[in-house]
Amino acid sequence: MNNEDEFYDAVTGLDSDESCEGTSEASFKDAVVYDGAQKNNGAVPQENGIKKHRSSLPAPMFSRNDFSVWSILKKCIGLELSKITMPIVFNEPLSFLQRISEYMEHTYLIQKACLQSDSIERMQTVAAFAVSAVASQWDRTGKPFNPLLGETYELTREEQGFRLISEQVSHHPPISAFHTESLTGDFVFHGSIYPKLKFWGKSVEAEPKGTITLELHKHKEAYTWTNPFCCVHNIILGKLWIEQYGTVEIVNHSTGEKCVLNFKPCGMFGKELHRVEGYIQDKSKKKRCVIYGKWTECMWSVDPQVYEAHRKFEKKGTTDTRKQKQEETEAINEDADEMPEVQETVAVVPGSTLLWRISSRPAHSAEMYNFTNFAMALNELEPGMEGVLAPTDCRLRPDIRAMENGNMDEASREKERLEEKQRAARKERAKDGEEWSTRWFQLGTNPYTGSQDWMNTSNRIQEVSCHFSPVYLQLFSECPLKTDICLRNQLRSRRIYREDVIWSSVPQSGLWLPQLIQ
Repeated sequence: MNNEDEFYDAVTGLDSDESCEGTSEASFKDAVVYDGAQKNNGAVPQENGIKKHRSSLPAPMFSRNDFSVWSILKKCIGLELSKITMPIVFNEPLSFLQRISEYMEHTYLIQKACLQSDSIERMQTVAAFAVSAVASQWDRTGKPFNPLLGETYELTREEQGFRLISEQVSHHPPISAFHTESLTGDFVFHGSIYPKLKFWGKSVEAEPKGTITLELHKHKEAYTWTNPFCCVHNIILGKLWIEQYGTVEIVNHSTGEKCVLNFKPCGMFGKELHRVEGYIQDKSKKKRCVIYGKWTECMWSVDPQVYEAHRKFEKKGTTDTRKQKQEETEAINEDADEMPEVQETVAVVPGSTLLWRISSRPAHSAEMYNFTNFAMALNELEPGMEGVLAPTDCRLRPDIRAMENGNMDEASREKERLEEKQRAARKERAKDGEEWSTRWFQLGTNPYTGSQDWMNTSNRIQEVSCHFSPVYLQLFSECPLKTDICLRNQLRSRRIYREDVIWSSVPQSGLWLPQLIQ
């Protein structure tokens, strides 16, 4: 058996004797259409003229307390988690493509940077955006679903002024590409992410391979950076908690200015938990300002001399407590990485300027995978959306939809079925010597870094595509749910084009199945 045959997407299903049924009686059909559609005669609800998105999920999350993953993970220390099968209860009801779109929660920061005339001020705002882009991961200990090869996601937020498309462009290794544009043409934000996950005994570490690029058209500037490492502690025992660490270097390729941000590891006593500290230097390497704060709370900027003077003053007033800390350390439970006590305030240096503050989460967020308000609406199917979405869109995945509705057994079965279809399609392509062809992205060279990157190739990213993979061709032809009806209608009304192959649909045994046209 080769490596391809042994590959299993994390996370797969539950054993048959570990049923999770009964959490919610909401059916897949009930969740397909926006809850408030009937109250508004099919129109999307609005508040003060702004489109109103849903603020909760159809069902609360299932408790993970009764599940132990030690029997699964104890033989996998040092391996990539993409090759490990874990219970679906450790997922969250979003695809990784949808998780990527959470970068755009604080889009107003990009729009602010577009309006600023000073390049150092723009770099400060871009740095704040880079930090805000990972802020939604705070307490998000559920793993998003691995996208299927060819899976896509489209998101338009008129109230925030952007539209986004993303696509799973590779399965080995798993690579997700995204492209976002301003509705007014002010900016483009794009990149490709290869999250390399490893298990280290008590924790799971995610290395965020891939470059992120932000282009500000008005100023003819391009910024690039990579995200920090992310670590989830106490996978085996204890309360799950997250930290991010590593150095993030943001480069303005037009001016030569650079921002270096240090996401600090929590350390032995937890003093540095969630803290971010860095500086901006001009092309002559002179420090122009210091940036500090917490990625879970807020970011500030201040003059470097003021910051250093404040630090010296603080050190003089600090009492040496090393002996006390050592005594506390001896009492730490060795079976779990205890989460340090978090002080959710940042000591503000006098004269500092606020760059960004995190948005508050819904009151019921803890019961719904610790989602933000933005994340709550990412899998929402609004009225009329099914008729225009590509059949490969994440919102139409029956496993994610079932999990969102609290039907864990169905979610597990559908996920296993999809993954089996994906493996079968991969073997079929290998047998025929066929190479996978992406729809919206092509592998090329990032013009600013010179490294390989997946670049958007479509002229109009809002244009609806009808391209989908063989996995989806089989998936929706067998699926009796509402998404199947949508796809049948689409197949009746148009042909599906992929490379030099033209797909059409013909009635066959009561189902609408694709047939190759010679």
